[in-house]
Amino acid sequence: MPVIGDRVPPGPKGLPLVGAALALRSDPLAGMRGMARQYGDIVRFHVMMRERILLNHPEWINQVLVAQHAKFHKSELTRRITTRMLGQGLLISEGDFWRRQRRLAQPAFHRSRVNGYGGVMAETAAAHIRGWRGGEERDIAEEMTALTLDIAVRTLFSSTLPGEARQVGRAMTFLMRYSLSRQRSPLRIPENWPTPKNRRANRELAFMDSLVYRIISERQADGNSSSRNDLLALLMSALDEDGTQMTPQQLHDETMTLFIAGHETTAQMLAWTWYALGQNPAVEARLHEELHGLLGGRPLEAADLSRLPYLHAVMNEVLRLFPPAYIMAREVVESCELGGYQFGPGTTIIFSQWLTHRDPRFYDDAESFRPERWLDGLADRLPAGAYFPFGDGPRRCIGQGFALLEAAIVIAALAQRFRFRLAPKHPVVAEPLVTLRPRHGIRMRLEAWQ
Repeated sequence: MPVIGDRVPPGPKGLPLVGAALALRSDPLAGMRGMARQYGDIVRFHVMMRERILLNHPEWINQVLVAQHAKFHKSELTRRITTRMLGQGLLISEGDFWRRQRRLAQPAFHRSRVNGYGGVMAETAAAHIRGWRGGEERDIAEEMTALTLDIAVRTLFSSTLPGEARQVGRAMTFLMRYSLSRQRSPLRIPENWPTPKNRRANRELAFMDSLVYRIISERQADGNSSSRNDLLALLMSALDEDGTQMTPQQLHDETMTLFIAGHETTAQMLAWTWYALGQNPAVEARLHEELHGLLGGRPLEAADLSRLPYLHAVMNEVLRLFPPAYIMAREVVESCELGGYQFGPGTTIIFSQWLTHRDPRFYDDAESFRPERWLDGLADRLPAGAYFPFGDGPRRCIGQGFALLEAAIVIAALAQRFRFRLAPKHPVVAEPLVTLRPRHGIRMRLEAWQ
């Protein structure tokens, strides 16, 4: 019994057998919000006869991620969704194996090393928008996926993917919908049954695998990785304390994790940035003024970041309202207490950045896009656990610095040249897949600054 003792958190009864599965399947974000409003900060519910605990207060979230982090592992749900794509990469590995992999990968993400990729990021962004013209329409979500993929390939592999970037984007979108649909479905067809969706999933996974293996094998055949200044070279040459290196499988899994998870989250952050700016012209104009005033049209460099407070505020606000990683799940591995309730091993704990970041107890006018809220020390006043777009504690995203630098450079490159306006009648609907994506893309009209 996951909940120990007589005290049991309140929550919906749900339907026989399926519990709350159908309500959460149709609209997971609204479903979680509804449960939080009706039942409070710790909610107990069932999905397909499996108990879940939803946390809705920073104090308990901080306990899971930081104060009592050793009592929790990534959940079985997370592993089921991501293992086929990412193997045992940093995102889902645990224990001594995770600590070893983190030690080996950490040097690749030191600030000085990340800052060194700024030039490649800026060059790639400039090349991507070279042919853009005012007056045309583009799906900005698709464009950001292609751009961040290009940056990921150049910084990870010192290579390019001519003709394959769009295919990777389409494969990622399908695999995310496929994985989430399977996990949310009351009736789960075995993956080895030859249904059309299963066959396509196998094709897309084989394509992604072959892409990464091809690049790794080309590098190994080259035999001169140490001369390259990219993330793959660092991973291939990294030595642990006992003198061992990553096995080929570990190298594949970590490369796939950085390649897929890294570019995907930044792509969604940037897509939501242009949508939010397009809906708030005064914010867009103020950002343009700050960027153009300091940079004068030149690319942003890492050294500029400390002199761009409004850019930081815009990025913080996008990550607050549209966090690409919008939900997290942990499994209890050692009995713990949260809010006066005792939870035993096997309990699945869920908490949501999307939900917590919009909580009016911690954010004034919580549903509005107001970057100014971050200019007066809000980050220092918020309780621990109220803002965690990259997670927190020892499992905080290793690529946070890389992602924020990349986003800042891309925003500076585009916002100095264009305003973005949503195409008439184009629907923008948040779709909670593995990341928070716009279901129909985001078609926007480009307007050149005068």
